[in-house]
Amino acid sequence: MSTNTMCRASALSVAIASIFHPASVIAQEGALEEVIVTATRRAQSIKDIPINITALSADMIERERLTNLADVSRRVPGMTVVDQGARGGDILTVRGLNVDSLNASEFLNNSGGDTVATYFGEIPLYIDLKLNDMERVEVLIGPQGTLYGAGTLGGAVRFLPRKPDPEAFAAELRGELYDLSQSSSQGLEGGITVNVPLISNTLALRASLDVVDDPGFIDYNFLVREPGVSLPQPDFSDPDAVSSNLRRQQDANTEETVSGRLALGYTGDLLDATLTYYYQNMDVGARQINHQEAFGTGEYESAHRYLEPNERENQLLALELVADLGFAELTSATGVSRYEEQGQRDQTDLLLNFEFGYEAFPAFAAFTREDAEEDRFNQELRLVSTEAGPLTWIAGLFYNEYETDAVSQEFAPGFDQFAVDNFGGVQLRPDALEYIQTTTTELTERAVFGEIGYQITEDWQVTIGGRYFEYEYDASTGFDLPLLNTVFFGSPPDLIDLAVQANSIDDDGSLFKFNTSYHLTEDIMGFFTVSEGYRIGGLNSVPECPDPIPPGVQNVCALPDEILIEPDKTVNYELGLHSQFGDALLFNASLFYIEWDDIQVADVTANGGLPILTNGNSARSQGIEVAGQWLLSDRIILVGSYAYINAELAEDAPGLVDGVDAFDGDRLAGTPEHQGSLALNYAVPIGNGRELELDWSMTATSDVLTKVGERNNGESLPGYALHNISATWFRDDWTVTLYSDNVFDKYAETSVRQDNSFVRDVSGVDLRRYFKNVNRPRQTGLRVVYQF
Repeated sequence: MSTNTMCRASALSVAIASIFHPASVIAQEGALEEVIVTATRRAQSIKDIPINITALSADMIERERLTNLADVSRRVPGMTVVDQGARGGDILTVRGLNVDSLNASEFLNNSGGDTVATYFGEIPLYIDLKLNDMERVEVLIGPQGTLYGAGTLGGAVRFLPRKPDPEAFAAELRGELYDLSQSSSQGLEGGITVNVPLISNTLALRASLDVVDDPGFIDYNFLVREPGVSLPQPDFSDPDAVSSNLRRQQDANTEETVSGRLALGYTGDLLDATLTYYYQNMDVGARQINHQEAFGTGEYESAHRYLEPNERENQLLALELVADLGFAELTSATGVSRYEEQGQRDQTDLLLNFEFGYEAFPAFAAFTREDAEEDRFNQELRLVSTEAGPLTWIAGLFYNEYETDAVSQEFAPGFDQFAVDNFGGVQLRPDALEYIQTTTTELTERAVFGEIGYQITEDWQVTIGGRYFEYEYDASTGFDLPLLNTVFFGSPPDLIDLAVQANSIDDDGSLFKFNTSYHLTEDIMGFFTVSEGYRIGGLNSVPECPDPIPPGVQNVCALPDEILIEPDKTVNYELGLHSQFGDALLFNASLFYIEWDDIQVADVTANGGLPILTNGNSARSQGIEVAGQWLLSDRIILVGSYAYINAELAEDAPGLVDGVDAFDGDRLAGTPEHQGSLALNYAVPIGNGRELELDWSMTATSDVLTKVGERNNGESLPGYALHNISATWFRDDWTVTLYSDNVFDKYAETSVRQDNSFVRDVSGVDLRRYFKNVNRPRQTGLRVVYQF
């Protein structure tokens, strides 16, 4: 094996941990362990890397039971994930780069918000990944478009699974039983990982399979028994009227997830290759919400009229090749992925809000069914210099091809008969299909990127980087109002006549990066970075309005200025410090300032209230991130982090907040000003090869605005702190953990749908469109891991 290949293998075998959250950094003979990462495409000590990076090791993921991206974000200063539960999806931002109203998702997608690129291995792909059999998770804050294939607005998250090991057979069994304080039953998790050498020192197979059976804790107590017949809002003072019209489902937000990975790895003298298939299927029963203010429910109770299940399936086939060319290392990463989604949700309140006459039908209750498919192909080629000397460089090519097909159908059971009886309708529509929309999109993106660095002196280096990108985006949308056309205009009862609108856009641009660092002492390094980021634009997949717009009818369409989405861009300025004082204390800090132009903003069409993206003016974000660890003794480690983020508009923005003006200095939505974490690990030897570890961790966040400047019925969601405790017993190949997450059973609201102006009635019918997502209650459980 060549020297470069040996160094690469050695780096990957190191127990990686975070300089920000090294609860997983184990003291070695009275000293903190040196942390090695490969985020800059070379194996380096984290204190020598002149960028803002956090790496969470496999040990920390296991120790703190990190299961998803929301868990990761609570331990990364400057990064925020609005946790909406398994049904709601995540809103992922960094350093305040969010101007949207903090709005629970009506429509799911596979993006996570697009401000941060997420990687599975070397493949850019968003998955709300279950963190099983991970080597580490690396989080880079700040634009990374000169280092990575996918362009980023504010950062990159890398999920790095364990590689197949050709050296030895290994296997792990894991199981967990837990209780939720607000649930009537218990949850189960289980998994297995097997590593099998096929050809000694050369070829190996690694496989893992995990299942989650979560009992849920949100009760849906107002479900209609028979859509279109049962009254969604009966006389609640009459128990017989309630029971004959409504039914209940306890703990409706269940989750059943199956995830697995099969990887074949080859290690040679000049070539390493890994072929991976990844699969995850998530089947969720309902939302994680309450209607406490809109409908007087309890904290863990929804008032929706229908269950809202959703099933999401992700598949990825990836081939990663790493070749030693002598002067450089060549990496080829090829990924083919497929995403499928099927879901249902309560759509009653949107249609009631239009006041088109639906509110006159006492049994009116509408629902939407959605199906989507996404196919993606990624190819990245990257050369990284390996020759010794003051000059280093990275050069890469990136290609991304992305296609989606989606259909959304709204049903209004029983309304056709009511319209015939009361509104002069001419015939019935048996399928009750009120609205249908089909969407097809195609995106092709190409980029050239790279960096050149020069070591001016032993302590001082300078790096410059650049990126050129271009993309083409095509969208085709069709829509129809079948129930309206059939009932009132006499169209055939099964006719669907889509009005199709096609649009195209293309764009290109370039990005720049400058970075310099200087070792003030052997253990203290300062760095300064200026880097540009971007998020590609596109087209809103909505039908364009006719000209002129027909008066007096239900119009669901977009005006010409509601079709195009321009790219938004950032310029990130950062001054940072990485330091280590002796063998027991580490401290890092970063000051940052970000300029953000042509911000992409969530909006709705003027006609029909369809969700779209539009462009706003400009914003800025500035703040500080600090983190450190302190080895109090050979057995005790204290870890902490803190971030202050001041994100606000940089100029007046007419109509920004749902048509209401916002102004220079208004605080942006969705990001806390203060965010912090603290963790304490105490290892206690108890003899005979056994050890006990006691862990406590706390994550805290300050209040979050639901709309920019708290305008137009925006509100401030209070901050909160979550405490976790655990005791872990180790003996030989056994690990047994007794834990309690959110040990004080803290209730908190994480996001809202719409605003409290929707707490009203339409002709005596109470709207339930305003609701709040809530956090997970106390979870207490027992986890057992056996390795052999």
